[in-house]
Amino acid sequence: MSDKKHERDIYVAIADPTRRKLLHLLAEADELPLYELTSKFQMGRTAISKHLAILKEAGLVTVRKVGRETRYRIHAAPLQEIKDWVTFYENFWMGKVSQLNKVLLEE
Repeated sequence: MSDKKHERDIYVAIADPTRRKLLHLLAEADELPLYELTSKFQMGRTAISKHLAILKEAGLVTVRKVGRETRYRIHAAPLQEIKDWVTFYENFWMGKVSQLNKVLLEE
């Protein structure tokens, strides 16, 4: 696993479905302002800002001010840690399935 570079654990950051949806929206766009992200949820601007702050602390989003507007962009590099973790277990289970298949074919 990678070194702790960020204040907030990325696993904690992506555990919430609202934050996962925010990441998905940002992945589909180059950059989105706070008001546009807020319009995709049935919660207020303050709640969305708090979720975005958690994603920022985990290094998953970057923030840019344009005048009075706050714009957000995904920074997906920290997600590599999660991909590596999932891949390890995927390989584990694929090995188990292969072993089971071998046993079944022997009978």
